[in-house]
Amino acid sequence: MSTKDFIEKDYYKVLGVPKDATEAEIKKAYRKLAREFHPDANKGNVKAEERFKEISEANDVLGDPKKRKEYDEARALFGNGGFRPGPGGAGGSFNFDLGDLFGGAQGGQGAGGFGGGLGDVFGGLFNRGGAGPGTRTQPRRGQDIESEVTLSFTEAIEGATVPLRMSSQSPCKACSGTGDKNGTPRVCPTCVGTGQVARGSGGGFSLTDPCPDCKGRGLIAETPCDVCKGSGRAKSSRTMQVRIPAGVSDGQRIRLRGKGAPGERGGPAGDLYVVVHVDSHPVFGRKDDNLTVTVPVTFTEAALGGEVRVPTLGGPPVTLKLPPGTPNGRTMRARGKGAVRKDGTRGDLLVTVEVSVPKDLTGKARDALEAYREATAGEDPRAELFQAAKGA
Repeated sequence: MSTKDFIEKDYYKVLGVPKDATEAEIKKAYRKLAREFHPDANKGNVKAEERFKEISEANDVLGDPKKRKEYDEARALFGNGGFRPGPGGAGGSFNFDLGDLFGGAQGGQGAGGFGGGLGDVFGGLFNRGGAGPGTRTQPRRGQDIESEVTLSFTEAIEGATVPLRMSSQSPCKACSGTGDKNGTPRVCPTCVGTGQVARGSGGGFSLTDPCPDCKGRGLIAETPCDVCKGSGRAKSSRTMQVRIPAGVSDGQRIRLRGKGAPGERGGPAGDLYVVVHVDSHPVFGRKDDNLTVTVPVTFTEAALGGEVRVPTLGGPPVTLKLPPGTPNGRTMRARGKGAVRKDGTRGDLLVTVEVSVPKDLTGKARDALEAYREATAGEDPRAELFQAAKGA
């Protein structure tokens, strides 16, 4: 990301959210767009791939509160094409390179009374940490990668190891990342190895852009590599076995540090973000750390009480005691039979009772129910309902 891109790109517009959007709104917008433009869902679609990269870049900034604050401050300072000195600063226009701001002004104060502290404002976003203008030729962290995985209901509860196939930019193997067929690139004479050139933008100051001759690398290949065409980077695919922890929920985003794209010139690898999707189960549901299940019982079991066997997920059945007069819809709890929590303990299994009404009755059963109806003819379960309706 160049300085020009950082200042001029409207990441809020990229994600389609207002500038005062909450973290939840940003996350929701990103997930929707990422799923729509993900390369796996748009194979061979170059425009979708570029859109996905743009969406990921916007989320990387706006999804991190610290980076978002730095981005908003940078846009407020430089987004209008001019620089306004603060209290105590000298009047008039200024002619300086933003590279000085990112690198930190030596001597404590820059032009117009502004200190090198502005380097701290942008350091987090550009991973420069106050380094000088030669930072481009130093080791650089690899890009973050996002992927998706779909788990069965049981895998999400118990945890699973799944294979993920990922594509990313990595150092070209043919030229060992140098970009030169012979492995001997030379320093770019245009930017003198910095990878940046200054550009006047009006308003009395200049911006830095990637060098057009070396594409920001600081090096030029005399004999460009046939594979990467002198860029030093090539697209690579790899399959990785990823462990998904037990208890993950649908839509959860898991961060795996150092499992992203390889860094440049010995820099650390980026991170891998895995968005988890969970299939439904024909018997069990989930509510936070608890599992849910609906169990049919007979009328006599509900009325007279009894013991009911209840299935569990991946374990032996449990037996629950129904007290006499158990109403339809009552929920009982089987402790420790739910989903795995972060601390390793388990939630509960919530069992909802559903009284089953027989469709076909034998003569003996019908006679028994007829006798029961006569024995309870004086009871009206709806009496209180009508009383309450009249009094309302």
